[in-house]
Amino acid sequence: MIENYFKERLNRIKNDFEMLLNKPNHAVFSTNGIYERYEQPILTRDHIPLEWRFDMNPETNPYFMERIGFNAVFNAGAIKLKGKYLLVCRVEGNDRKSFFAIAESDNGIDNFRFWEHPVSIPQNDRLDTNVYDMRFTQHDDGWIYGVFCTERKDPSAPKGDTSTAMAEAGIVRTRDLKKWERLPDLISTTGQQRNVVLFPHLIDGKYAFFTRPQDGFIDTGKGGGIGFGLSESIEAPEVKEELIVDPKTYHTIYELKNGLGPAPIKTKKGWLHLAHGVRNTAAGLRYTLYLFMTALEQPWRVIHKPHGHLIAPLKGERTGDVSNVVFSNGWIKDDDGKIYIYYASSDTRMHVATSTVEQLLDYCINSPEDQLHSHLSVQTIETLIEKNKAFRAKTEVKQEQLNND
Repeated sequence: MIENYFKERLNRIKNDFEMLLNKPNHAVFSTNGIYERYEQPILTRDHIPLEWRFDMNPETNPYFMERIGFNAVFNAGAIKLKGKYLLVCRVEGNDRKSFFAIAESDNGIDNFRFWEHPVSIPQNDRLDTNVYDMRFTQHDDGWIYGVFCTERKDPSAPKGDTSTAMAEAGIVRTRDLKKWERLPDLISTTGQQRNVVLFPHLIDGKYAFFTRPQDGFIDTGKGGGIGFGLSESIEAPEVKEELIVDPKTYHTIYELKNGLGPAPIKTKKGWLHLAHGVRNTAAGLRYTLYLFMTALEQPWRVIHKPHGHLIAPLKGERTGDVSNVVFSNGWIKDDDGKIYIYYASSDTRMHVATSTVEQLLDYCINSPEDQLHSHLSVQTIETLIEKNKAFRAKTEVKQEQLNND
């Protein structure tokens, strides 16, 4: 009787699992014309391999219970290798511990499957309590680097305080995403670092990092903004001075804090940057994604920055463990110019949106910037209205001339 119960559960769960992994994903018509969202999340906790969750032996698991539970799959770094679209996901177990696991797809939009084993990150002298949000960089020096947040208990926390944490930038490197070398954590003189991205090229012979200095684990305090700094070495990484590239700004989507997402994409007109901005609301923190460009020869100098957000949580994306959040630390540019933006919603699941280099350049260069005042926002709208009226009038004149001819 119990044996039949085991087989029934095993077969049903296997069938449901395969149906989920083989489900096609379709683009949703884009009203904004900048990017396309897709109907389904690309990864959820239900995509976790059954072998990670269940003891498959009926003698030791007669009720086919889930022995190891998982809570979420989110905040994935992204890279394309050997024709495969690879996401190094933050997987969070029911025990609240996060770790990295790699999921693979042939087309970048559906049928993602996790590799057989999760990623085992080597430890340094101070053990990581928790790790998450890895950014990939394919560097000129031939290595693939992963920069991630390593979280540890704050050693200066008062006795009995079991929640005060410290965030630092951990660094690993690899050539195949299978063998990983751990490097020392990045040293910064400007407080804690949760969002650090390695730039893909040397600058003046030095390794360049985009940073996000902040006073505390959650609160930016007097810090904040997207920073930029140089390190003499990657084997002993240390940024002694940080220039703020994109500061947090009052009454914007990045009023409270902001940080760079994935490594920037190089284009003929400048570097494309995807970042997250955070503001406080009566319902809590709201995370959205925005885009900006920096100069090719000076990647720390902003040259274009459209107003407001690029992607915000919609519909079911609004709900989850940390609601009203979208976050990205991974995107991929194909050789044909197509861009895959991988983003998580509400610290729960992964999604994809697709665009092209030309579309994002058009958006960045030709969209109005934030004028920081309501009356100026109205003026921006009025300018577009008048432009459209002039165009319509010109078109009507041309049409009338054609009719007369």
